[in-house]
Amino acid sequence: MIKKLSLISLFTLLPASYYFAQTTVFAYVKDQDGKPLEKAEVDLAQSSGDVTVDKIGYFQFVDLKPGHYLITVAKPNFESKILEFDVTADEKRKDLGVITLNYNLGTDAGVVVIDDSANDTEDGGSSMQPTVGLLSSGRDAFQNVSAFELGAYWFRPRGVDNRFEDVVFNGVSMSKNDDGRVDFSNWGGLNDVTRYPYENVDNITPSEYTFGNLGGVAYYNTRASSYRKQTSLAYSFTNRSYMQRAMATYSSGLTKKGWAFTFSGSRRWGDRAVIDGVYQDAYAYFGSIEKKFSDRHSINLTGFGSPTYRASNAPNTQEVYDIMGKNYNSYWGWQDGEKRNSRIRNVFEPIFMLTDYLKLGKTSNWTNTVSYQFGSDARSRLDWFHAADPNPTYYRKLPSYGLLSADEFRQQSQIDWNSIYNANRLNLTNMDGSPRGAVYTVVEDVNKDKTFNFSSHFDTRLKDNWKLNINFNYQNLKSDNFRRIKDLLGANYAYNLNAFNNDVRYNADDTNVEVREGDRTQYSYELTRNHYSLNVSSEVDFSKFNVVASIFSSYSEAYREGNFRSGIARFRDNSKGKSAVYDALDAGVKAKLTYKIDGKNFIVYNGAFFSLAPTINEIYINPRMVDYLTPGVKNQIINSNDISYIMRGQILKLRLSGYLTTIQNATEISRYYADVNDGTLGNSFSTLVNEAMSGVNKRYMGVELGFDVKVTSTLNAVGVASIGEYKYTNNPEVSTFDDLNGFRGTDVWGKANVKDYKVAGTPQKAFSFGLKYNSPKYWWVGASANYLMDQYLDFSALNKTPYMYTDQTTNDPYPGVTPELIQQITKQKKFNNQFMLNANAGKSFQFGKYRMGLSVSVNNILNNRNYVTGGFEQGRNVNFADALAESQRDTPYFGPKLWYDRGTTFFTNVYLRF
Repeated sequence: MIKKLSLISLFTLLPASYYFAQTTVFAYVKDQDGKPLEKAEVDLAQSSGDVTVDKIGYFQFVDLKPGHYLITVAKPNFESKILEFDVTADEKRKDLGVITLNYNLGTDAGVVVIDDSANDTEDGGSSMQPTVGLLSSGRDAFQNVSAFELGAYWFRPRGVDNRFEDVVFNGVSMSKNDDGRVDFSNWGGLNDVTRYPYENVDNITPSEYTFGNLGGVAYYNTRASSYRKQTSLAYSFTNRSYMQRAMATYSSGLTKKGWAFTFSGSRRWGDRAVIDGVYQDAYAYFGSIEKKFSDRHSINLTGFGSPTYRASNAPNTQEVYDIMGKNYNSYWGWQDGEKRNSRIRNVFEPIFMLTDYLKLGKTSNWTNTVSYQFGSDARSRLDWFHAADPNPTYYRKLPSYGLLSADEFRQQSQIDWNSIYNANRLNLTNMDGSPRGAVYTVVEDVNKDKTFNFSSHFDTRLKDNWKLNINFNYQNLKSDNFRRIKDLLGANYAYNLNAFNNDVRYNADDTNVEVREGDRTQYSYELTRNHYSLNVSSEVDFSKFNVVASIFSSYSEAYREGNFRSGIARFRDNSKGKSAVYDALDAGVKAKLTYKIDGKNFIVYNGAFFSLAPTINEIYINPRMVDYLTPGVKNQIINSNDISYIMRGQILKLRLSGYLTTIQNATEISRYYADVNDGTLGNSFSTLVNEAMSGVNKRYMGVELGFDVKVTSTLNAVGVASIGEYKYTNNPEVSTFDDLNGFRGTDVWGKANVKDYKVAGTPQKAFSFGLKYNSPKYWWVGASANYLMDQYLDFSALNKTPYMYTDQTTNDPYPGVTPELIQQITKQKKFNNQFMLNANAGKSFQFGKYRMGLSVSVNNILNNRNYVTGGFEQGRNVNFADALAESQRDTPYFGPKLWYDRGTTFFTNVYLRF
């Protein structure tokens, strides 16, 4: 049992004859700057309990009998320290002095560089390149290794992706309304001020500040006075998604007049990373100003943003990689002697927060935050009008198609910008000399979001062992979505006409179809969403049990308002103007029960049952054109349970967990070009489709093991094993929407036969073992071996429906169709298992008040380029004859699009703090 005893109460309550007979041992715990380390844990080996350091860094053990003792002092993000001492019979009080914990230098070295450029593609697939999970260091070996060792290879604990994670700043959720995902690039480069979350709970563990989801919660408190007083300068050199990073941070601490200031800024830039044609230029800023009016009241203003300009890298088929190598990127080409990438993400979405901190009475706190976020996220791409696809990897240009040899493909394997400009110049005028529109343009898909948030958190101690938390949140989103002309590439103007549907006007109400740079084209609509949520949680601590319960309820409403009236007659009434309101009500419960076997051994159960409203992207199947709801869209129903055995010994720290999660009624939407025909009827329905699977059920189950063994006082062995099975458990409904055919549902497609298919985007099994040596002279070195298993390709649902092998004239299978052939065509691809080796090292120096640190980490030391980090099946062949022919080709025309690991990458960092 954790004991918090004051020296005053000890001397007041105990008889003098008692405390004279035995010894009180005490000390102060501080960091390298001399700042008290509140809530550090001190574990006494000869006792079943431990103590927690108070606000001034003080702790004590009372009633110690004569003998030899050993204590371990630990705090997250600091190196643990072990001390041995003796107590003699004549000692009344023993002073261990000041115990200094050093900062954990491994945090900088193990930083995961955020790189979501692969998600900028529109080539198709529902999962595509997986996203990085919560990047902060966990509180146990498993979470720490998952984030930094396995996380570098897109491993997702328990198979849970970014959609189910929560990152919260001062009570404000950072999840995006369109897809529910966290966009880490909004604070990219601000490592100094976002390194240590105020609260970090794993998986479904209840949080004090929000109900949370499946993937855990990282809560950041940006209060200026909470940052330690210092100035920090840092420089990094890497070959991952950028080359260089410079960062500076200043924190004033709380002044005598009640002010505190924290400022941070950085820049990340470089154009010679591993993948060809990838470059980045990103800035970041952070400011936090606090005014403390009294011990009970203060306010804090926070603002941060990260303007980022970043080029993307393309997925490719295996045929392309075999010819061009794993560093090949088809998105760029030479222009005037410089590399120009057609896929650029330009994002800047700053956020400002005003937080009021109020202490009520002795045991209650009330914190309120209002925030406003605005800005834009623009992603560019080449577009063309009655012209050939300029993509160098278009299937007709690949050697497998037979028009070009491998050498000829290599010679024209990048975008030919000169040819594109020449095509526009040749089309500047018509035969009569009148102006003519562009053949090729660069367009941008833009989201301009304006988000207002109000968050309120109240906590109180009803009794010494009973805490209550109440959280209320309101969010209003207004999202402006449109495509605009970014570059006319030498042309006079572009046409706002649908070349794939008889050149009808994208905006029927505007007879002027000429659009120029900066003008909106093809689509323009606004989305509005209001969301209200209430969460109440309570924690009660008993001598043998700790109980936490959390409940929530939320209400949301969303609608679409179109700005363009479609030129396609049947969609005109559903394309422009305000749609009906889609509303959803959610509720849920979480619980955590901890049984304390003794001070070092625990049994912990977590359970969660809740609903999850669809995101805006899930509500509307094609919001760019119409306000039609996705057929079968519903709230997801999530049921998750886990049980863990935890050991927190001095030599061995261990967690063994088993978990089972089910998700029901999920909706998955993909967009891609499909080649569809109806067999002997001879009709072709090939077009760009919006595909929806509704009523999707999944199951995630497995076991996790993480341990940290102190082999010696300076050498630790850390091991992790994650054995999971993540799969679809039913055959969901399939529907599509496209310009030519409108809706087509299960009456056309049937259900997708995907039961027992595996969830893509992460290895389902992963293992890691590492050693780390921490020298008493403030240097360290470590290495880890990582093995990743059972990575699967994401699939296209239409290819798994009966439509693909059914003759539409007879409703019978095509001649020659057998279950074996269907299995051959539709079998989900499994990638090979892979081994990865990582290493890291660092050293810190102290020069008076100056502290300097050097660190380096290297991932994939063996330069394994065979690991597929993500990929998706192309959905082109939705007919049996073509699909069968594809499956029998040595080199298919429409093979899966893949991303490969970048091979050996490094990250070096040097900092100076004072």
